[in-house]
Amino acid sequence: MEQYEPDRLSPAQVAAMRRSFRNGRAALTRRSLLRASAGGALAAGGLGALSACGIPAAGKTQGGVAADDHSAKEKTVNFSNWTEYMDVDDSGKHHPTLEQFTERTGIRVKYTEDINDNNEFFGKIKPQLAAGQDTGRDIIVLTDWLAARLIRLGWVQKLDPSNLPHAYANLSAQFRDPDWDPGRAYSYVWQGISTVIAYNKKALDGVEVKSVSDLLDNPKLKGRVGFLSEMRDSIGMTLLDMGKDPANFTADDYDAVIARLQKAVDKGQIRRFTGNDYTSDLTSGDFAACIAWAGDVVQLKADSPDIDFIIPDSGYMTSTDNLLVPNKARHKTNAERLIDFYYEPKPAAELAAYINYVCPVDGVKAELEKIDADAANNPLIIPDKDMAEKSHAFRSLSSKEETAFEEKFAKLTGA
Repeated sequence: MEQYEPDRLSPAQVAAMRRSFRNGRAALTRRSLLRASAGGALAAGGLGALSACGIPAAGKTQGGVAADDHSAKEKTVNFSNWTEYMDVDDSGKHHPTLEQFTERTGIRVKYTEDINDNNEFFGKIKPQLAAGQDTGRDIIVLTDWLAARLIRLGWVQKLDPSNLPHAYANLSAQFRDPDWDPGRAYSYVWQGISTVIAYNKKALDGVEVKSVSDLLDNPKLKGRVGFLSEMRDSIGMTLLDMGKDPANFTADDYDAVIARLQKAVDKGQIRRFTGNDYTSDLTSGDFAACIAWAGDVVQLKADSPDIDFIIPDSGYMTSTDNLLVPNKARHKTNAERLIDFYYEPKPAAELAAYINYVCPVDGVKAELEKIDADAANNPLIIPDKDMAEKSHAFRSLSSKEETAFEEKFAKLTGA
């Protein structure tokens, strides 16, 4: 069992936590929105609507469509991202790493925090992409399941490796070869998202938690266990606990997990399935232990010494937010240069010190130690070798599978 128990969080991590809870990701329940919106697409008819309006269904790869690249004459790049997902100076008005990029290259970055939800943003850009039009954006940041859909639809451009030397060299091994973008031909990771088991030491009162089985089967935890409303995380962690590979499982394996979780629901072991709001249950002790997102755990530990986490021996789930260049983007080369910039260890470290998610850049630890030694030694931000080896990704789903699996999970959770 891997466990990390620092004596304290650094001032930089505490500051990041306070920023996040005041006006950032946690305040907006960004993780809940970001992850759960995969299911929201189904409720809104998102998958079926693709074919209904003449858009090719996911799985019919067409290849990205380039436009005339105006990078040489237009020294600009338009970057759309999530809120509170970029370093900010003390004034709250400037993004130091973006300004460093501009000073070095002369390329001005128009940075817009206009992504609040994957499905909402997909609806925003879908009409232009379906019509073969420019979205007005050169870089977008999407979670892996939606990035996979856009790649299958042929709505993002293949990247030019010659403009990405640092990205190619420094991308961490655990993120290099997702089944939805083999070899990272169309995307690079912005940040990684780890799913772990979090617990409240006081609420556990001596009860030992080492695995998902402990959450599901220990009667001393009855009614005090939480699972996530994000299907891929709750199902993935349970697949691992049952000795199955989330990257290579069958429909029967999925049904076996649903049956196991349903049993825990029926006997009252699982208190409820939650989005980001599990954090209040965990800190109050209503949850003694739960499936949780590591970025939240870093923040929660700053406020409560009772909160900690474990990595089960069976492993943990990892997902990613990803940088992509949409079709018809006017400044593809400039976009690739900016992507590559964030794979240099120094700017990657500055970003990691601020946002506290999993940094995908090898070689960043030495630079991060200069800024924040505690963050550099926190495996929730810089996974060590043992932790990286326990990381697992959920395999891509066909449109048919996604519909069927989400429906079963929604029935389980009462969504």
